[in-house]
Amino acid sequence: MPFKVSTVQSSPIDGQKPGTSGLRKKVKVFKQPHYLENFVQSTFNALTTEKVRGATLVVSGDGRYYSKDAVQIIVKMAAANGVRRIWVGQNSLLSTPAVSAVIRERVGADGSKATGAFILTASHNPGGPDEDFGIKYNMENGGPAPEGITDKIYENTKTIKEYLTSDVPDVDISSIGVTSFSGPEGQFDVEVFDSASDYVKLMKTIFDFQSIKKLITSPNFSFCYDALHGVAGAYAHRIFVEELGAQESALLNCVPKEDFGGGHPDPNLTYAKELVARMGLGKSNTDVEPPEFGAAADGDADRNMILGKRFFVTPSDSVAIIAANAVESIPYFSSGLKGVARSMPTSAALDVVAKSLNLKFFEVPTGWKFFGNLMDAGLCSVCGEESFGTGSDHIREKDGIWAVLAWLSILAYKNKDNLSGGKLVTVEDIVRKHWATYGRHYYTRYDYENVDAGAAKELMENLVNLQSNLSAVNETVKGIRSDVSKVAHADEFEYKDPVDGSISAHQGVRYLFEDGSRLVFRLSGTGSVGATIRLYIEQYEKDPSKIGRDSQEALSPLVEVALKLSKMEAYTGRSAPTVIT
Repeated sequence: MPFKVSTVQSSPIDGQKPGTSGLRKKVKVFKQPHYLENFVQSTFNALTTEKVRGATLVVSGDGRYYSKDAVQIIVKMAAANGVRRIWVGQNSLLSTPAVSAVIRERVGADGSKATGAFILTASHNPGGPDEDFGIKYNMENGGPAPEGITDKIYENTKTIKEYLTSDVPDVDISSIGVTSFSGPEGQFDVEVFDSASDYVKLMKTIFDFQSIKKLITSPNFSFCYDALHGVAGAYAHRIFVEELGAQESALLNCVPKEDFGGGHPDPNLTYAKELVARMGLGKSNTDVEPPEFGAAADGDADRNMILGKRFFVTPSDSVAIIAANAVESIPYFSSGLKGVARSMPTSAALDVVAKSLNLKFFEVPTGWKFFGNLMDAGLCSVCGEESFGTGSDHIREKDGIWAVLAWLSILAYKNKDNLSGGKLVTVEDIVRKHWATYGRHYYTRYDYENVDAGAAKELMENLVNLQSNLSAVNETVKGIRSDVSKVAHADEFEYKDPVDGSISAHQGVRYLFEDGSRLVFRLSGTGSVGATIRLYIEQYEKDPSKIGRDSQEALSPLVEVALKLSKMEAYTGRSAPTVIT
């Protein structure tokens, strides 16, 4: 089927600067004339010629509203820019970790390999006509484009005058198969393929599915997985029911929907209400016995929340526990871990494990690309973020289902002799034993969402200015709470990448206390409107008699110091955070 290429005159549109998670805006912004097209053409222009002309690219995402329109626009533009073939997950569905896996692992019938991908997602943000859409570009290693590329994309958006498109007709993305076209530069193919197969195949090379299946099918064990109507639903039935033998009733909200069922697809205690209630952590008491294990995913399935029966596992503890148990529990790591890494705001629980196991350890800025550099250099096997992101070097994105399978592997290993009737080792047992061994990092995060951007900036500037006089800071702290330790050090976190030597400055304001406690303040770029201030509060406790306290109670003195020192209410007008995790 022949097609023609055309050049469309355009002009720059303000505000198309991609963050660490790509470009995220409201759907109505993306629907403006030339808006998406400008960004896509700017991306093609930022890539080297061989990464575009004759290349194979993946185009898919979490299935949110406007995704199917966006796929057709990008297909037409790819044909016009000389791309050889486009791979699309059926119904345009591919989780972000699955896109990374497809780039790294999938080989086409003709031996072709993908060199990059447009991922259509706004991650854990809501979807729908009045909600959020997003797009980001991943490179040939399967990871997000580095700053060198995203900076070029942004510069291109400021000077763009035209983009290329074609009259390739809309492709049926609901049916698996190849549609071929002929253009000025030769053949152009669009291949629609099964969304789950490549990812499931990769998971089976990492984990012992037979061992996990014995656990899941044991009458002693019960399980619940909530996809929050995100793209994880496209994988949940295949992995948990077909491969691992779970009951269909174990799956909650596992039908992907363009608006995520009207919910907020963010796997935390606030938004995953149905799962939280089923796991016995809701506000209303129920006579129904909760499952032993529960987990949730976000919109694009790269984040995860892990729950035990009436028990919440913090993401910071989760990555530390996975690292501590990986070698004995997960075949992929049986020869040892190369190293571990965490984002700066994440608690230091992983640091203690790394020191105890004599592992290389890295503290990086928020953004998965920093982990990717370490992994590409062979320095890191397991990594995590406090924002419910956990992963390993099997791909170059965080991976929610991988984290769930890692926890199920640990449970299967700990219970290999208990499945025929003995008392199960529970999620809570594993966490409490970890605390007894390594100490406990009491930890919480306060999110203030959609704050006036100017006020948020002023708050951060004030916190930096205070750091020039620590004795005055300590007088203030003592006046707020006399039972809080002294501030020993305060700074703005700066990271020098050990692989490429690049410097990342202004990555968050830190107050480090003498007893190992920390206060961290960051502005987050994951929202589409206003600013989000994130406040992280952490206290380390080694005394075994003090590791069983309620987290909010243990942290309340530090919380009070953080709110008063930062003048949070005065700057934001908020008497309480939007979300506490």
